[in-house]
Amino acid sequence: MISLLKGTIELNTDRYVIINVNDVGYKVYISGNTFKNLPKKGEQVKLYTYLYVRENIMDLYGFLNSEELEIFKLLISISGIGPKGALSVLTVVSIDTLKKAIVNEESDVLTKVSGIGKKMAEKIVLELKNKISKEFSGKGVGEDSEAIDALMSLGYKLKEAREILKKVPKEIEGVENRVREALKLLGK
Repeated sequence: MISLLKGTIELNTDRYVIINVNDVGYKVYISGNTFKNLPKKGEQVKLYTYLYVRENIMDLYGFLNSEELEIFKLLISISGIGPKGALSVLTVVSIDTLKKAIVNEESDVLTKVSGIGKKMAEKIVLELKNKISKEFSGKGVGEDSEAIDALMSLGYKLKEAREILKKVPKEIEGVENRVREALKLLGK
C-alpha cells in the first residue's frame, strides 16, 4: 500500500524515524544499517517501505535501498520471523554477509542475532537458500554451492567441503573445475 516515502526527517532514532511528507508525519521502523546511512534531521530522505498490517498493528518499515527491502520481505516470509526479528537480522548482519551465509549454508552467522537460535538459523538457511541463490547470488557463489554438494556426494563433510573450496583460487571457474581443484588440494 505505502511503498515509498520521500520527505524531511523530523526525528531520527536508532529504531525508527519520523518523516514529514506534506505535513503528515510517518513513523518508520528502520534497521541499524539504514540508521547508519540516513541523512541528518531536517534533511530530505527517500525510503522504500513495507506496511505490516495485523489485527491491531499497522507499522511501516523503511529501507534506503530496494535490495534490503527484498531481503526483509524474504525474512518475514519465514514462519517464526516477524518484522522486528527481520530488522534485528539486518542490523547485525550486512546484506552481503547474509546472502553469502545462506548460500554457503553457514547458519552460525545468524546465531549472532539476538533471539535467533541454532534451529531458527538453520530454518532461515534452508528456506531461503534457493531463493537467495537464484535472485541475489553473485558470480561464483552458486557455483560453490554446487561444488559443496558435489564434494559431499563424494563423502566429505559440509564443513570440510566449505573450507577446501575457500582455498581454491577464484580464477578457477565452473563447478567441475572447482571440484577438480578441491580434490587436488585434498590429495585425492
